[in-house]
This record gives sequence, C-alpha cells and structure tokens, in this order.
Amino acid sequence: MTILYLLLPISLIFVGAAIWVFLWAVRSGQYEDMEGPAHRILMDDDDPRIPRRKPDLKDGDE
Repeated sequence: MTILYLLLPISLIFVGAAIWVFLWAVRSGQYEDMEGPAHRILMDDDDPRIPRRKPDLKDGDE
C-alpha cells in the first residue's frame, strides 16, 4: 500500500509530460499536413538522389 504513495505521483508526472509533449506537437504544427508525406513518396524527383559516377582521379588527387 505504501508503494502507491510513490507510484501515484510518478504516474501523474508521466501523464503530465505526455500531455505537454502532445500539446507542444499540436501547437508547433506537427499534425497539420497528414497527407503530404504520403503523396510526396509517389512523386518523381527530377533530380535523382543517386550521385553520378565521379571521373577517375589521378595519383595523389582526392
């Protein structure tokens, strides 16, 4: 029974921290565009992310 005196405040601190993190995320706009990243993955990039092959280097060049 005495452990409840320790666990109850700790759980309230965790709940308060979770609510604070959620409110921070909502206020900072984390949930504003939920569909954008899902559509962005389907679009083609004109600029490929794979680097082109570099020309052969001479001795001593890096």
